[in-house]
Amino acid sequence: MKNAIRSRIGHPALTLAWMLGVSVIYSPSAAFPQEPGSGEAHEHKTPGNEHQGQGMHHDFSDVASFASRFEGPERRAWQKPEHVISLLAIEPGMTVVDIGAGTGFFAPYLAAAVGAGGRVLALDVEPNMVKHIEQRVEDEGLSSVEPKLIPYDDPQLMAGSVDRILIVDTWHHIDDRGAYSRKLLEALRPGGRVYVVDFTEESPVGPPRRHRLRSEQVAEELSAGGLEVSQLEEELPNQYVVMGRR
Repeated sequence: MKNAIRSRIGHPALTLAWMLGVSVIYSPSAAFPQEPGSGEAHEHKTPGNEHQGQGMHHDFSDVASFASRFEGPERRAWQKPEHVISLLAIEPGMTVVDIGAGTGFFAPYLAAAVGAGGRVLALDVEPNMVKHIEQRVEDEGLSSVEPKLIPYDDPQLMAGSVDRILIVDTWHHIDDRGAYSRKLLEALRPGGRVYVVDFTEESPVGPPRRHRLRSEQVAEELSAGGLEVSQLEEELPNQYVVMGRR
């Protein structure tokens, strides 16, 4: 059963152990993480990291090996990109950020939503993924999409510069998520929103179960950054959506 946080959570005073951790390498290129129990040989592990707010660290440099799964029809069936985009309530002309953009799976959908006068910032920490998106932008004529390489611990967004931030299948890769949330808050314009889409504990796809985050934990981490949090009603079979509002 999905974790329910259907009402507003507000701004509780939280003392979270993971907020004390030091950021190390993670990869938010997780548009389609490994299925439970797979990919262990490529996983960068830190002892006890699940208790320190440290994310699942994975190597996504071999883009070709991930592209078929990131872009395949199986993913579209359970990811339901059109439905996810509808939850964001994007208006034409907005600036929207995709953190952990991977191969740019959401780029065409976001570009259509913001229209000719909007901007889509497709951000990732993996250089090869960013190069892949750059080629996709050229091939598909996605003129509103701007790929950018970012460091592991900072989305590098200007204060008050964006309207929506989308983080799909990626939040569980991020270290020190409370501190990261504060940076997201600073980047939002008044009324701006952050949407975290990640895997339920019961999902048949996703990262190894020990790396999955309950929706309540995601809500606490966004609240720790100063965001007003609620969990959205959605139609996703394997995931939840937690929204943080400025």
